[in-house]
Formats: sequence, C-alpha cells, structure tokens
Amino acid sequence: MATSFASNQITLQHPQRLFIDGRWVEASSPRRLTPVNPATEEPIGSVAEGVEADVDKAVAAARRAFDAGPWPRMSAAERAPYLLRLVAELRKRRSELSASFVEQVGAPIWIAEGQMELMFGIYERHAALADTFSWEEPRQSLFYTQDYGLLVREPVGVVAAIAPWNAPLLTVANKVAPALIAGCTLILKPSPETPIDSYILAECAEAAGLPAGVLNLVPAERAASEHLVRNPGVDKVSFTGSSATGRRVATLCGERIARYTLELGGKSAAIVLDDFDIGEAAGNLGFSLCILTGQNCANLTRVLVSERRHDQLVEAMAATLKTIRIGDPYEKETLMGPLAMKRQLERVERYVAIGKTEGALLIAGGARPASPARGYYFEPTIFAHVDNRSTIAQEEIFGPVVSIITYRDVDEAIALANDSIFGLNGAVFTNDLEQAYRVSRRIRTGTMGQNGSRVDFSIAFGGFKQSGLGREGGPESVLPYLESKTVVLRSAPAHLSTDQS
Repeated sequence: MATSFASNQITLQHPQRLFIDGRWVEASSPRRLTPVNPATEEPIGSVAEGVEADVDKAVAAARRAFDAGPWPRMSAAERAPYLLRLVAELRKRRSELSASFVEQVGAPIWIAEGQMELMFGIYERHAALADTFSWEEPRQSLFYTQDYGLLVREPVGVVAAIAPWNAPLLTVANKVAPALIAGCTLILKPSPETPIDSYILAECAEAAGLPAGVLNLVPAERAASEHLVRNPGVDKVSFTGSSATGRRVATLCGERIARYTLELGGKSAAIVLDDFDIGEAAGNLGFSLCILTGQNCANLTRVLVSERRHDQLVEAMAATLKTIRIGDPYEKETLMGPLAMKRQLERVERYVAIGKTEGALLIAGGARPASPARGYYFEPTIFAHVDNRSTIAQEEIFGPVVSIITYRDVDEAIALANDSIFGLNGAVFTNDLEQAYRVSRRIRTGTMGQNGSRVDFSIAFGGFKQSGLGREGGPESVLPYLESKTVVLRSAPAHLSTDQS
C-alpha cells in the first residue's frame, strides 16, 4: 500500500517491505526504522528494518544474479541503457528526492535542489563510460613475444554498498553507478537515519527494468550491517562513513580478503597565504563552513593563517558568520539548517566544551541559537588561537566548527596541514598560480583547490591516510568494481583484430 511521507511530499509504494530479487518482500522482523525531521524533531514516517536473515536473502539474490544472471555477461554498452532509463525514472521523482534530503538531513532546499543535477550526472557519466573506458587493452608480453597479450577488466562480483546519512543522494549514486556499469550486482544498505531516498531509487530501478537481483535494498542497523560485511557471498564492500567504522570494515574484509573501498573522515586544512585578500578568504571559508551545517567530510575545518594576519581573519570570519541565516530548510533565504540528529548536536556541543577547556578562544557561536525554538540547530562557531595538536584541531567534529591556527612561513603551514591522521581535502588561498601548484603538490590529501574547496566527482574523490582507500567519481571510480585479468592468446581475437579483411 502506498504511503505518504515528509509532509505528504513523498509517496512510497512499499515502505514496509524490502526490495530483494526484483520483488518487494516482507521483512523477517516487524521492526521499523523511523527517521526524524531534524528541523521539527518529529518522525517522518517508518520503513521496514532489515535483519540478518534479510541480509542473507539479499546476498543470495545478488549472488544468483551475478553467477547465473545476464547482467555481468552483458557488455558495458548493453548495460548503459539501463543506467539511462534509471536516470529518467529518477528525474520523474526529482521533487520527492529533494524533499527526502530536506526532511531527513535538514539540508536547505536550495542545496537539495542543487544536488539533483549532480546526482543525475553521476549516472549519465558512468553510462557514457561504456564507450570510452578501457574494458580490454592489448599488452605486449615480454615472455611470449609471438603471442597476443590482453588485459581485460571484469566485474568484481557482489557488492555491499553502505551509505552514510549526511549526503545520501550523491554517495549512493557514487556507489551504484560505477558498480552497475562494471557489471556488478548490489545490496544497498542505506543509513537507518536516511532510508527514504534509497526506497525511491529502488522503485526507479524496478521501473527501469533492471534484472532481478541486480539491485537489492535492505535498510538496517549496525548488527545487520556488520553481518552484511562478513557475508562470504559479498565480494566487495563500498563504505562511506566515519574512520572508526571504516577501520572495522577493513578488519572484517581483511579476515576473508574481500575487496573494499572506504571514503572516510577528514580534518581538511585551508592555507591562507599573505598575498590573498582577507575579506575574500573569510567570506569563502565562512560560507563553506555552513554547507550541510558542517556535516561534510571534506569541510575545511582547519584554517591556517600567518601570525600577523590572524586577528584580521578572525574578525572578518566572525563578521561573515553574522550574515548566515539559520532557519527553516524550506525557506529560500535559509543558508544553514539544523544538524541532522540529536546525537550529532550533542557531539558538537561536547567538542565545543573541549575546545574551551583546552584553551582555544571562542570567538563566535558555540551554542544553540535562540531561534528557531525547536530543531537540532547550532550556531556556526569559530575558535581562534588553536593549537594544531589540540583535540578540536585533530578530531573530526562533523559540525559547523572551524579552528584558526597560525603559521610563521609557508613551510610551517604545509607541515601543519600535513600534521593530521586525515587527508581528504584542502585548499590554498593565493593569487600566485605557481605557488598554488607547488603547495598543492606538497599537501598529503586527496583533493586540493586554489582559493576554495574544489571537490569534484567528475574527476576523482577520495583520501590519503585515514581518510580512506580508493576513489569515487570519474573513470577511476569504476576500477574498484573490476578485477584485472591477463589473457595470452596465440593471436588477437576477431573483435580486436586490426585485420578484418
């Protein structure tokens, strides 16, 4: 029976069922997941909660679809139209997908609407890779010089795609799209806080005619999620979330040598060099701090500035934050909505208390705003004179909190930026293009941008160090879903032979 969610803006056909083997089936448990709107603190609705038995059914379905079904035996060119039909179905649900982001995460509507084209583009770009990606390529053998060497790339198998709650639309697309074009089958396990958009995706996959078992949906809590990672029928795990959970995923995968991709946390540094305008830097950094209320693993949460310009930058950033409108995510003028859940609000409050205890100077924010009266709102917060070794400078807060840290020269700035267990994103603010390039090459991080954050899923996104393994976005995103195979033949097969006469 169809059910309306999120202020009647979303209709799900089967919210009390799971999508397994191409059908909407009863869950093994009566338990339900009930996401909460962080702006109102009210439940949005409920969906089925999968348990270990459901995980096993979904893995078995994906296993059959991979081992005996048509999907992995199709060419990439034959799979691409399915992705395009999936995008077409998703476009029909655009307003519902936007509402799911606002209602589940608290993202302002302008961010939710802006992410739609990015999400659609991920599927479309991966469909286009069918014609441009090197699925097979000749290689000259040094051992068998008279033979024909060939490197082929084949789907890795059954994939467990485990998505986070902070940006589910993009993170799910960055797992599903490359896995599908590669020929893998999937079990999608969304966060228990944000399952609704994944239900819409599953309905769209059904409408697009994906073969049975290619995409399966099992929302679940931690115990069932760990059971999924342990399941021997899963060939690869693609996980986005905290570094602590990522370490657990890696350990479990390592026990059976399962493949895995990890997109984890960050504590990214922005270096403001002395040639760059302070007001422009403050405006950029103050605004970006508020994107997704700071619940963004690539957020620039450590700002490095020279000692002589520290006070200027702090003053300018504090002025910028005063212009940030906090409020109802559905109002177009709102720049920052609430944190996504109560436990996240309490986490940010704990870190602010730690920052003050450890001697950092609280300049702005640091508390819940007087208005709105309800919701998990928190003011954008600046700490000045922060020691780079302190807790708030080293640990990921995942909220709108920035630490201002001083350096004496560029070499020290680079050393401070690199003094972190993370390495996900970064920026250098300078008008000197060559200096921007030199600094970027010395920072141990997955992305560097000049004069602002430049995260780009059309190229590649991922981290160094404890920020993860593997890349999402662009052609590099397909590689983790493929296994390379060497084939040595006596001569070129017909479809690769240059002599077709």
